[in-house]
Amino acid sequence: MPETALLFRHITDVAEARQVIIDLHVEVRGDFGLMDRPFNSPERFGERLTGHSSRPGWEAVIGYDGDEPVGFCYVVPLGPDTKWWSSMTTPLPEGYTEEDGRRTLAFNEVVVRGPWRGEGVARQLHDEVLGGRSEDRATLLVNPQAGDGKVKAVYESWGYRQIGSQQPFSDSPVFSVMMREPLR
Repeated sequence: MPETALLFRHITDVAEARQVIIDLHVEVRGDFGLMDRPFNSPERFGERLTGHSSRPGWEAVIGYDGDEPVGFCYVVPLGPDTKWWSSMTTPLPEGYTEEDGRRTLAFNEVVVRGPWRGEGVARQLHDEVLGGRSEDRATLLVNPQAGDGKVKAVYESWGYRQIGSQQPFSDSPVFSVMMREPLR
């Protein structure tokens, strides 16, 4: 598919786009054969989406090619009561995990539909959502096995580096924890 100028829609109320986000999740995770895993089920994803979007500062960006949604991402700042760091398998330096709702932005999801993959859409979504943020740094979790390590390599090319590993849910993969400092 030729490079397309996307339109971006910023969402701060999940009710405005919940079904679009869930439908994109199901399609994209299905493309990769992941929908048979309970962690990726629409119900479990919906629970995580509800939890994430209930936090102050949650924001999603959906990319459109005309009227067609091509992908989305969403982020949320880590607050003082975050559980983000509680599943780390390796200790981090003292103070590294102290959060105040302004220090660290968690990049929770990015998905792109098949026809638009390999066109830089994920990077455009990433940059669009980060462009208006004021946090100091961004963190994300990536399955180091995804795409035979290619997905992690993409994040590294965007300036993220691995700081450890964690398994936040009993049925989730063990994720590489990536950090990008500074945010931009």
